[in-house]
Amino acid sequence: MTLGSKIAWDDTVLPFQLDASDMRGRIARLDGTLDGILKQHNYPPQVEALVAEMALLTALIGQTIKLRWKLSLQVQSKGAVRMIATDYYAPQNEGDEARIRAYASYDAERLTDATPFEQVGDGYFAVLIDQGEGTKPYQGIAPLDGESLAACAGAYFAQSEQLPTTFGLSFGKSSEPGVAEHWRAGGVMLQHMPKASPFVASADQGNGETLKPEDLLKGEAEENWNRVNTLLSTVEELELIGPSVSPTELLLRLFHEEEPRVYDPQSVKFGCTCSEDRVRQSLSIYSAKDIEKMTTPEGRVTADCQFCSAHYDLDPKSVGFEAEGAEDKTGE
Repeated sequence: MTLGSKIAWDDTVLPFQLDASDMRGRIARLDGTLDGILKQHNYPPQVEALVAEMALLTALIGQTIKLRWKLSLQVQSKGAVRMIATDYYAPQNEGDEARIRAYASYDAERLTDATPFEQVGDGYFAVLIDQGEGTKPYQGIAPLDGESLAACAGAYFAQSEQLPTTFGLSFGKSSEPGVAEHWRAGGVMLQHMPKASPFVASADQGNGETLKPEDLLKGEAEENWNRVNTLLSTVEELELIGPSVSPTELLLRLFHEEEPRVYDPQSVKFGCTCSEDRVRQSLSIYSAKDIEKMTTPEGRVTADCQFCSAHYDLDPKSVGFEAEGAEDKTGE
C-alpha cells in the first residue's frame, strides 16, 4: 500500500448503537483527511498531536449532531498553545462527504518537552453549533481539565448536555514499510442514549467541581456504563488506527455481547470554505480610510486563511463598503 491507496474505511465515521446497554457511538478513521489538515502547516510535533486529537474529536462529535451547516470546536488557552479551532461542515446532500478543517495558534518559544496536553494551560473547551441563516448559534463551554482534550470533551457533554460520554482515541505517525510517513488517527465515541439516561445531577451541582459521566447515572444504567467502558478500555492502538481491522470488526471485537447495530458510514474529507468572495465580504464593512490602513507598502490588501494557508492579494480600490456601493451604483 502507498500513501494515496486509500483503505475502504479510511476517512469514514461509522455510527452504531448498543441495544443491550442503551448506548450509541461512533467509530472514526482519519488518514488522508488528517494529512490534508496538517500538511497546510509546519507544526511542531506537540502541536500536530493536539490538532490531530481535535480533528478526530470533531469527526466523532460532528456526526452525532443533525447539522444543517457547521459544528466548531475550540480550545482557548493561556498556555504555549493559545488556540485550536476546528470546523465540521455537514454534507449538503445525501451521499456527500462532510468536510473538516483545523488550525492552531501557538508560541513556539514556550513549547516544552512535556506531553502535548501540557502545552495548553488554563482556559476552556468550547462547542459551537451554527445551523445557518435564520437560526441562533449555540455555544457551550467546559474547563480545560483532565489529561487530554478528549477528557475535556467528555466533561463538556456531562456538564452542558448532561449526556455521559467517553472517548477512546489513538493518533500518531504511521511508518508502515514502503509507505511515506504520515499521520493516522482512529477513535471510538460512546454516549448514553439521551432518552434512557436517568440523570441524578445537574450542571449546578457538585460544589463547583466538574461533573463526570458517572455522576449522571445510577442503578442499572450505571452498571451498563461501567461495563461498556471496561470493554472499551481493552482496545489496542493498532485496532484503532491500523489497516487490518475494519470498524465493523472492531465493533464486534469490543461489544459483541452488547447487541451492536450499525448504520450507514459517513465519509469525511479535508475542506476549507475560504474564497476571494468571502474575503471581499469580510472587508465590506470597512471604509476607504480603514482599507488604507490595511494596505501594504506595495499598494495591496492581502489576507491569509489560517486553516488552509491560501493567500489572497486584492486591489484596495476593489474592497470595502465604499467600493461595494460604487459597484452597486454602476450596476444601476
